[in-house]
Amino acid sequence: MEDKYILALDIGTTTIRAFIYNSRTETIAKAVDHVILHYPEPGYVEIDPDELWNSVVDVINKALNSAKLSPRQITAMGISTQRSTFTTWSRVTGRPFHRFITWKDLRADKLVKYWNNSYLWKFIKVGAYVLYMVSRSKRFKAGSVFKFSNNQTTLRLYWALLNVPELKIAIEKNDAMFGTLDTWLLYKMTDKKIHMTDVSSASATGFFDPFTMQWAGWAMSIFGISFDMLPTIVDTAGDHFTSTAKEIWGHAIPIKSCIADQTASMWGSCCFDVGDVKLTMGTGTFFNINTGSSPHASVSGLYPVVGWRLGQELVFSAEGANNDTASIIKWAHNLGLFEKPEDTADIAMSVPDSDGVFFIPAFSGLGPPYNDCTAASGFIGMKPSTTKSHLVRAVLEAIAFRTAQLYDCVRKETNYTFNTIRMDGGVSNNDFVAQLVADLTGLKVERPAEVEMSSLGCAHLVGLTLGIFKSKEELKSLRKIGTVFSPRAHVKKSYDVTISRWENAVKRMCGWYIDNKSSQNSISDSSVTPQNSFKNGKAK
Repeated sequence: MEDKYILALDIGTTTIRAFIYNSRTETIAKAVDHVILHYPEPGYVEIDPDELWNSVVDVINKALNSAKLSPRQITAMGISTQRSTFTTWSRVTGRPFHRFITWKDLRADKLVKYWNNSYLWKFIKVGAYVLYMVSRSKRFKAGSVFKFSNNQTTLRLYWALLNVPELKIAIEKNDAMFGTLDTWLLYKMTDKKIHMTDVSSASATGFFDPFTMQWAGWAMSIFGISFDMLPTIVDTAGDHFTSTAKEIWGHAIPIKSCIADQTASMWGSCCFDVGDVKLTMGTGTFFNINTGSSPHASVSGLYPVVGWRLGQELVFSAEGANNDTASIIKWAHNLGLFEKPEDTADIAMSVPDSDGVFFIPAFSGLGPPYNDCTAASGFIGMKPSTTKSHLVRAVLEAIAFRTAQLYDCVRKETNYTFNTIRMDGGVSNNDFVAQLVADLTGLKVERPAEVEMSSLGCAHLVGLTLGIFKSKEELKSLRKIGTVFSPRAHVKKSYDVTISRWENAVKRMCGWYIDNKSSQNSISDSSVTPQNSFKNGKAK
């Protein structure tokens, strides 16, 4: 029987990957390019749409050439993208009004602080809590503890609505289209210029209601977001994504799935059953648990996202995130703490401990259980005896400590029995971090033979949709585990005092960037009030 080939396009925060798999999920070819990030002002993190599109076209061409396959030999493709990164563009011309504003961008930070502390939002949360006490509805419970954050799309989009004159004019003319990265890619790739997003990507924006499975009306009303500019929300896989335009790669390639990267990695790790846990350590750390057919209402800050929807099958995930992981290791590398990232595990193990030095990994604030966007990063406890090895160990320990905290949040808020964490992402290759995560959580950690699970998850989903794979059980049988890290109880016990002292250090860094001069009732900063020009943000 002729082999079938699946193309998976995975666009992360820093890399673009194209993988070609056969019917046994074996990698036939792959190509990698880097996402060019722009930093026009402090806190701004942007992607130029034209540069990204050229890289996407090029990386797929390279994968096809490496596999010695023509586009017509590709059975179908799937797309996985970073979440919450968005742009807006003209319905008439197709040209963006500004660059992609990424999920790492902090331009709306003052808006985040303002709205979280505003009387209106506090009133809304109190109202939600009262409704929860009366109805015991999980939806109102989630609303009573909801906080805005920089990595959600909501307030960054609100910033654009206030500060991009061309966008405001286009909205008045019904000429504006909004989309996260997946939506824009589908629009660029297809002949029909479709305007849609799947449920997993929509649920990560911050203005999608997972309890009603619709765009959140409250957000539309408060922030003046027009329903007309929003994409249609669709299932995670199916024929509705149509095909790529023939002229792009010389032959139309059917698109059978478009999915958010963290959900894609759940598919790659075969987390199909309720209670299954996967841990992605890439640019950030994302701890996801399959919660089945209902969203999880968290009090500690775990975010309820939609895993996937396939016809009648609707699966949710509770997610805890720490936004800085590989980004911290890259920073430490640029700082000169080590020559090669792959050496860090050996460097950390070259000393018995961190010599009382602690690192707080909060370049983008801290997620659960702190949920503090004003926290700061830094080393605490350095002394004359501190060496680079101690600093490296402190950095790696902090990554594991934050992961253990995310697990504690999940364990306290759910009744599932956990035995195994399925780990993926570039940082999972670090043996020191992987073993310490196993030690601190008391769970077995499985690292796959290939740690890029988002692209594999795309292939799984496309293959299952096409009938190449007959069932999820077949996908489980194809899963390849590389290394298993078993927990060591004596190590966890030895860290009890260390973690307690580290948590004390974290508390010292929380609230670091609170501006005591600002008022919650009036903000005059340019990030909040409309401007006459859009500085550095307009697409070239």
